[in-house]
Amino acid sequence: MTDQTPEHHTVRKTIRENYAKIAETGGNSGCCGPADDVDIPSAEAMSAFFGYSDAEMAAVPEGANLGLGCGNPQAIADMKAGEVVIDLGAGAGFDAFLASGKVGQTGHVIGIDMTHEMLIKARANALKGGYTNTDFRLGEIEFMPVADNTADVIISNCVVNLSPNKPQVFHEAFRTLKPGGRLAISDVVATAPFPDDFIDDDHLLSGCVTGASLVADLQSWLEAAGFEAIDIDIKEQSREGIADWAPGRGIENYVVSAIITAKKPGGGSGCC
Repeated sequence: MTDQTPEHHTVRKTIRENYAKIAETGGNSGCCGPADDVDIPSAEAMSAFFGYSDAEMAAVPEGANLGLGCGNPQAIADMKAGEVVIDLGAGAGFDAFLASGKVGQTGHVIGIDMTHEMLIKARANALKGGYTNTDFRLGEIEFMPVADNTADVIISNCVVNLSPNKPQVFHEAFRTLKPGGRLAISDVVATAPFPDDFIDDDHLLSGCVTGASLVADLQSWLEAAGFEAIDIDIKEQSREGIADWAPGRGIENYVVSAIITAKKPGGGSGCC
């Protein structure tokens, strides 16, 4: 499950370079946003379409919201004071900072990202915003720099699709969650086979399209990792916003946003 192939390294290199560019120059020309040569909706417009409120967008430091998501994991994670949260693909820190406010000073948020430039941006934003309960770590989500049984919740926003080894991501998520811990992620899933001209398009890979997997595969990988109470909720209305990621390509006919939740067995109810 942990094998690294040359193809895996190539995919990561392509994605890392694209997100380094976004971190350094701004804009949302990666996941999930349109290419550089088309009109780019603002980060706020993209985030609003995919479910973030004005209050949430106003609550984080300027520059934390890059408009790169395809949903709002905050809305499904049911985070509580004192919990430990891992944010996969934390980027400039948007979701990590929102989670920080929900878990409070007795809680802790660990953001993981494989792009040095994004980590620099996230750490600067944490200092700017005074987030003392956040910790941003360099790492790949297939090999998390986190101990076993650490987190109560794992969140992610349109990042797992970028992984060249998704089964390993889910095994790592299971390992790092406490018994009874939960997975709450927004991502894109494939609803039809991709046309040949999509396959070798680096922008569609980095732009959260051709890395998307079929629902049946995701279900199988989550089950194999050990998760229970798995739910993959397709959001058909998201196709309108997805169309803006690559205007004129018809990508909305092949991928759609989904909310994916699951639970690691154990933990108990804590009752009585």
